[in-house]
Amino acid sequence: MRKPFIYAIVAYFVITMLVAYPWHMKLFHEKYLAMGAFTRGEPIMPFGMLAVIVQAIVFAYFYPLYYRHRKGGPAWLRGIQCSLFLGLNVWTVMVLATAAKFKIAPVSHFIALGTLFQVIQFTLIGIAIGLIYGRSPFDTDGSSLKD
Repeated sequence: MRKPFIYAIVAYFVITMLVAYPWHMKLFHEKYLAMGAFTRGEPIMPFGMLAVIVQAIVFAYFYPLYYRHRKGGPAWLRGIQCSLFLGLNVWTVMVLATAAKFKIAPVSHFIALGTLFQVIQFTLIGIAIGLIYGRSPFDTDGSSLKD
């Protein structure tokens, strides 16, 4: 495995944990409880961590493929673009599907909080992954992805 792939997985995991724990368990915990978004007394942390690891692998794998089709611009910006694009899929499950399956009220507040969280999360992850991978082997100046 190439180093950027491993670094991207680690970066995704670390950034997600650094943003998600304070967001969901400290800053907005009471709000999520009041809305009915949290129905389990204690989250099953291994499931959550496994979900984040799987997401990290997907993002680290698909970033170089996405990069092939984007020409020009700084690596961090390309990273944000890719991360927000891939993050749409995560958002549909974490925000829209959750709002559809559970009795959450007001649903507009849940959608707003979830959307803001994921924009922050995927922007930070995109910056990190873009900087980790650097320039694409498909750039016209002949530079390549880092080893």
